[in-house]
Amino acid sequence: MKTWPKHPLIYEINTWVWLGDLSRKHRRIVDLATVPPEEWDRIATCGFDAVWLMGVWERSPAGIAISMRNEGLVESFREALPDFTAQDNVGSPYCVRRYVVDAHLGGPQGLTAARSVLRERGLRLILDFVPNHVAPDHPWVGDHPEYFVHGSADDARTYPASFIESGGQVFACGRDPYFPAWPDVLQLNAFQPGLRQAAIDTVAEIAAQCDGVRCDMAMLMLNTVFERTWGALAAAKPVDDYWSTLIAAIRESQPAFRFIAEAYWDLEWELQQQGFDYCYDKKLYDRMEHEDAQCVRRHLLADSSYQEKMVRFIENHDEPRAAATFVGGKGRAAAVAMLTLSGAKLLHEGQFEGRKVRLPVFLGRRPVEPVDRDLAIFHARLLNAVTCDALRNGTWLLCECSGWPDNQSGLNILAWCWSTVEERYLVLINYGAQPAQARVHLPWDDLQEKPWRLGDMLSDDVYERSGNELQDVGLYVDLTPWKYHLFELRALCALPEPGPCSSPRGNGGKWDRQTLARK
Repeated sequence: MKTWPKHPLIYEINTWVWLGDLSRKHRRIVDLATVPPEEWDRIATCGFDAVWLMGVWERSPAGIAISMRNEGLVESFREALPDFTAQDNVGSPYCVRRYVVDAHLGGPQGLTAARSVLRERGLRLILDFVPNHVAPDHPWVGDHPEYFVHGSADDARTYPASFIESGGQVFACGRDPYFPAWPDVLQLNAFQPGLRQAAIDTVAEIAAQCDGVRCDMAMLMLNTVFERTWGALAAAKPVDDYWSTLIAAIRESQPAFRFIAEAYWDLEWELQQQGFDYCYDKKLYDRMEHEDAQCVRRHLLADSSYQEKMVRFIENHDEPRAAATFVGGKGRAAAVAMLTLSGAKLLHEGQFEGRKVRLPVFLGRRPVEPVDRDLAIFHARLLNAVTCDALRNGTWLLCECSGWPDNQSGLNILAWCWSTVEERYLVLINYGAQPAQARVHLPWDDLQEKPWRLGDMLSDDVYERSGNELQDVGLYVDLTPWKYHLFELRALCALPEPGPCSSPRGNGGKWDRQTLARK
């Protein structure tokens, strides 16, 4: 395997659901050991660097029973899957009974086979680690009750939704400080020394089976957050943080192993400092969904060392489907933006085909939905375009845009570039519902005295522009609503003469600045 790229592409698969779909498609039982090779090939040809097999660990029968008593949860099952039956509830993948691959998915041998097939195709494997809680029937509950946060009998009587009795002891249910407790899981004690060592041992076992872990709700285990959440119910706060201790222990033997944090509440930088390679960029997602281009641009002004360790996404199993959220042209503009930013990029199985139903993670089956073939073709071309080395290992820079006193529409234009010694790329996006014009100022200082060819990787458009114009006043762009370009820039041998050679392809020999980027 080659080293991890600096800006990897990661593909999330809901493993239980995906294998069920493949079983129906191929009319036989398919588990991780028997996935048809062409299915892995289909993933590999998209140019991904890693596959996240979400939800491979053993599910909890106790957790399933608890979830079926939750009327609101069962109603969400029926909303997503109108013909829902109790058999469709296979349990939450984040209510882990044991860190052993579920037998339904092929067990440990199935995972070993899948990892081998992925490695043959140059793909790494990412799995889950849930640090905050475990299922009520996890072996630690009986063998090591000291690993958990405990309450009193009064707590259990007064707050039955937050504390449960088991084996003569009262355990706190897992929670974060802003929401009610999760009734199907028990809270681990991040401050308990034995639990910390057990977590290190658990992640070491996981690391022997994959190349990285996505750590669920990682910020909950930070000393400051855990102390604020649990107060006197927690043990004495250690000097060292949970993650800095755990990650350092794993890195001693596996320096290339990757840690990805699901993180919120502006704690991403702190988690990065404690050793995480990448943290979720939920704030960017929210700004792209609810705010305008200027808000997105301000977010991208953060230091590059911070941005390079973010996970960009417009969909994952915790968020609504992108096709249902980013509708119309906004969805494609958002996809181009997300896939051409620095940091890791996360894509979700079903996103390319335009699935709209957000499936509760408890369900092992999903509804049949029509494939949006135009959207699938768009994603295929976009993924092919972003596999170039510059967008995987190059340098990313935000570009300045300027308008005119009587035309500030350029505020809706997002522009950035990528470069290596050999390659240069420019991304232009009108992230708005109105036409926009601007001058885009490129950050390179060697553009003069030569013409430049701009070839759009997402269409067949080709343009030539004077390096002097690019250097002195910037590239003029006129973009229709939600329009985007991913230009590859190549220097030509001489300045273009006015006429056909300097025109966009198919423009009848005219060289008019307003033809650039207009469809």
